[in-house]
Amino acid sequence: MYTLTVRDHVMIAHSLADPFFGPAQRLHGATFVVETTWRRATLTEHAVVMDIGVAGDALRAVLAELDYRNLDELPAFAGRLSTTEALAAYIAERLCDRVDTTGMAGLEVTLREHPDAWASYATTFPDQPGRS
Repeated sequence: MYTLTVRDHVMIAHSLADPFFGPAQRLHGATFVVETTWRRATLTEHAVVMDIGVAGDALRAVLAELDYRNLDELPAFAGRLSTTEALAAYIAERLCDRVDTTGMAGLEVTLREHPDAWASYATTFPDQPGRS
């Protein structure tokens, strides 16, 4: 399996309105390093997983929609918790809306909130020919 990873960062504010989250129930900020890893069983005719510029531009565009925003105010997070895991899944979904995933095997999005703590969301694309 071949992979291509690009990363960027995003600064957000949010609150996690559930007693489970203790002090994080209050509005607070977070800076995430966001890593996206695209997977492909075989390389394209250009001998790449995908164009690295396309991957980086797509990630920057998705993160630009979130950067310096309060996630509590975004319709995408209305009525749901904006945990690190949920945000990773949201970014993955938005990337798949922007990038042609034909021939891809999967995508993993990792949000690093701290050097010692991170969460990821992975999706596979088994419905497309040539995927394993």
